[in-house]
Amino acid sequence: MKDLEFFFNRCSQIVDAELDKLIPSAATQPARLYEAIRWSVFAGGKRFRPALCLAVGNAFGADEKKLLSTASAIEMIHTYSLIHDDLPAMDNDDLRRGRATCHVKFDEATAILAGDILQTLAFQAIAKDALISDKIRVKLIAELAGSAAKMVDGQRLDLDGEGKTVPIEDLEKIHQNKTGALISAAARSGALIAEASEKELEAITNYASKLGLLFQITDDLLDVTQTTETLGKTAGKDERAEKATYPSIYGIEETRKLAEKVHVEAVGELDELEKPTDILREIAGFILNRKA
Repeated sequence: MKDLEFFFNRCSQIVDAELDKLIPSAATQPARLYEAIRWSVFAGGKRFRPALCLAVGNAFGADEKKLLSTASAIEMIHTYSLIHDDLPAMDNDDLRRGRATCHVKFDEATAILAGDILQTLAFQAIAKDALISDKIRVKLIAELAGSAAKMVDGQRLDLDGEGKTVPIEDLEKIHQNKTGALISAAARSGALIAEASEKELEAITNYASKLGLLFQITDDLLDVTQTTETLGKTAGKDERAEKATYPSIYGIEETRKLAEKVHVEAVGELDELEKPTDILREIAGFILNRKA
């Protein structure tokens, strides 16, 4: 896993450098707004979604420079979703990545606007990327827009399920949209930039779909098994909000078994590829065993 740690660290460095270029400085007017954006974007984290885009692109031999704007755009969409997810009207959380959430540090209106601008900056980053062809840019914009829309659908379904008994099929639908859609878009974007074949794109899509499910299962587990200090966000909030989660349906031990099963399925999808997939396999193992 040392190779994966090195890979994540390097991805964080190059993606952060690209984000620094793409996002206006904190001195830009209105300064409070751009301070809030940078507070949220540069709050830390492993940059998992852009790293996944880079990992898939690398596996298919894409020029890394062609991957950077899209990988950064994906992180901007992810950060926007976190800002809005933490709002009082949503999950009402005051801690994210170990520090105050955007609306707590600044104010609710500024947080809403920060999320709004991050969306537009994300699509602008891809639209203005001169390193990729017009044809690929259109595909990437459509991919990211579709996943962002599904993410919003998932958030609404998640809110609708609070305090209710949710069938497992509905729970999977919530998480395929809220969590899985952007993870799938990250992986598929790397493959699209590398101009992977339809068969290869199908295998990556299947892998990413399983990876997104695995991510949510482990996220649900962490919420009930780890502390706020370890997570960097408020632990136990799903249970308090009476959200539908895998542990609430299956219990902790059965949820762990489900995570192991989905991990095997995700890695199995990579067997369809005649490409170097070691990092992609390690990423699946990292998600299975993550502690925060």
